[in-house]
Amino acid sequence: MNIKKRTPRILLIEDEKILLEMYKDKFSEQGFSIIPALEAKQALALVKKEKIDLIILDILLPAENGVYFLRELRKNKNPKISSIPVIIFSNLDDPDIEREARKLGIEEYLLKTDYTPNGIVKKIKEHL
Repeated sequence: MNIKKRTPRILLIEDEKILLEMYKDKFSEQGFSIIPALEAKQALALVKKEKIDLIILDILLPAENGVYFLRELRKNKNPKISSIPVIIFSNLDDPDIEREARKLGIEEYLLKTDYTPNGIVKKIKEHL
């Protein structure tokens, strides 16, 4: 019996277009299907209409930040949406924000400066 494994779908929320494209390409090379979003409200609309397996979230976003996105995600009445695993991947090294994000049930809080693209791919695979 040949069971075809579904490609993991990752919502990548990053407002810097160059980084968004770089990570999108890297993650796609690793066999992930990437759904890009530049800001929180766009990402919230996408989680309602797409099947998402994991979210990679930048905290520093225009308009509403990543914590706003997390709060709204976790408030969703559909458990398939509110329980999507989230990895924070940001330049913001702020213990208060990290503590708040952890209370909202993130998997990891990773600083971009600490991870190569291959390093973040390894973390993604750990949480799928």
